[in-house]
Amino acid sequence: MPNLDKFDIGILEALQGDARATNVEIAEKVNLSPSPCLRRIRNLEKSGVIRGYRADIDRKEVGLGLTVFVEIKVGQHSKANSELQQAALIAMPEVTGAFLISGTADFLAEVVVEDLSAYERFLTEKLLVLPGISDIRSNFAIRTIKTNSPLKLPQR
Repeated sequence: MPNLDKFDIGILEALQGDARATNVEIAEKVNLSPSPCLRRIRNLEKSGVIRGYRADIDRKEVGLGLTVFVEIKVGQHSKANSELQQAALIAMPEVTGAFLISGTADFLAEVVVEDLSAYERFLTEKLLVLPGISDIRSNFAIRTIKTNSPLKLPQR
């Protein structure tokens, strides 16, 4: 983890607020001149702190009206089986987030699809065919309250 100072934190906060802001705009917000600001942004990108830039798309506006949080339990716990399940989840475009968790399940996946029929196809054609799965529980989101929020960054 790179050692982030107050300028780096300020840059990250500015980019979280508006990733399309110009370097000059960001430099003004953090009280740097444009050249050092751009150098810091490039270093944050190179070090992996900034992983990329993307549009925040409204799921419903593009026809993705169903979000399901899927708890997945595996039957045989092993490093190889865990890696297999992780690779499978990563490869599924419907899975927008996936976590190795503790508790009653082993994995928690956020799945975004068009509707219940699409989720049934996803479940039967992609999840249930994975080897080593012993249980799957689907939790359907009723309403989205908060998503894709900026991270609360530590202050330096």
